[in-house]
Amino acid sequence: MTRSVQALAYARPSALESSQVGASLGLETAGGLTPRGAEAHPRFFAGFLSSPRIAARGLLAVADVAAARYYQRTLASSLDPVVTGNGDRLRFESFSGCCGVYARLDVLQEGLEGERTGHGTTNVDVNNPLRDALSRITADDPLHLRVGPEELAVTTVDGPLVEKKVPLPDRWLRGFAEAQVASAGFDLRAELSAAQAVAFLRSLPRRSGNAARGAQWVVASGSALRPTTRPVPGAVCLPGPERLVALERVLRHATALRVYGPPVADGAPVASAWEVVLPGMRLTLTLSPDAARGFSGEGGVLEALATDEAAADAELVSVLLAWEPTIEPASLAEQSGLSVERVRAALTRLGTAGRVGYDLADAAYFHRELPYDADRAERHNPRLVAARELAGAGAVSLDGAVASVASGDRRYQVRESDGRLTCTCQWWADYRGKRGPCKHALAVTMVRRGATVAGGVR
Repeated sequence: MTRSVQALAYARPSALESSQVGASLGLETAGGLTPRGAEAHPRFFAGFLSSPRIAARGLLAVADVAAARYYQRTLASSLDPVVTGNGDRLRFESFSGCCGVYARLDVLQEGLEGERTGHGTTNVDVNNPLRDALSRITADDPLHLRVGPEELAVTTVDGPLVEKKVPLPDRWLRGFAEAQVASAGFDLRAELSAAQAVAFLRSLPRRSGNAARGAQWVVASGSALRPTTRPVPGAVCLPGPERLVALERVLRHATALRVYGPPVADGAPVASAWEVVLPGMRLTLTLSPDAARGFSGEGGVLEALATDEAAADAELVSVLLAWEPTIEPASLAEQSGLSVERVRAALTRLGTAGRVGYDLADAAYFHRELPYDADRAERHNPRLVAARELAGAGAVSLDGAVASVASGDRRYQVRESDGRLTCTCQWWADYRGKRGPCKHALAVTMVRRGATVAGGVR
């Protein structure tokens, strides 16, 4: 598994400090991007939290996911949560070490009291002493929040920096992007009241002992959720229900639970999202289709990465993003002169580079710039790399709706029917397109659309 080391440098550790005038939560930032360009320690907010207890527990839930491996549990370093300032809100994001759970806490405008939220994205230090201090907040006494250094003019800091070096696997980067793509295809399937949400979530198993039973499904029944033995219309997959444990941090403060999922076509497991609505905030967990199956292999982004047209469109659209908290494809289409379909493909590509996320509550994309070389996720995607090698080597022969692809000592047939490509390879036989196109179908797409390939590498 290809990986690099992500070095995070903070001016000082994040801390919760008390004084005669009240408590102050200082979240220190590492390097990140803002409208002014790259900054060593950007500052996004200084003001008060409307609900300190809830915000503390929500931040701890996001940190829980960053430190967790829900499959093949091992002791591993975790990447500090990512924070994005979008002008009217703060978003804290993390991804589990096993690549199967994405978490995001949105602290909305009504949850913040102070200066206007800045724009940009960076990592924030969430260390163990800070976690202990946050867990001890039991009252909603005034709590001042600072995200970034105390002085905007600070460019250097005397003394040693606080440095963290953590492994950053390529599959983690791909998973972060795939979770956004999956979410964009979800619809709201159920909304439960606070009491119903608490009852349902507390009824779920806390351990993975039932994993052998396969995918579990739930369906809205009146104002509640009930289990169903098969994925009836409107059902939501609940893969690895024990992975929702992080939501327990905020359950007592929940005002509602919203459940999202894609349309159900057959009995195959699919991803789902679980959003706890809180006063001035939302905490969302997105689960991969199986606890043993991370988002990194889902393949939802591959077709958008296979053509030069999507690359050029993404470059154009990226200029128009402007750190907006909600991005409407129709508006971008009008500004760019592209069709809505091409804008959506461009946003998918930008999501792969960590430049946009997807907010289910708003049913809209949002702009952020993940603070790492996320383009590496595209360059090192195994299927994408293999497809470019096939296309660059002249292994694809076209004959109308049928194409032949020479791979190794075998030749595979790729057929197009109703805009969908099928293949005679084992990947297609195993997944029938449910985890994206195989490398042979991708290579055919590249050749048909004239993608630039040279020696297998763009």
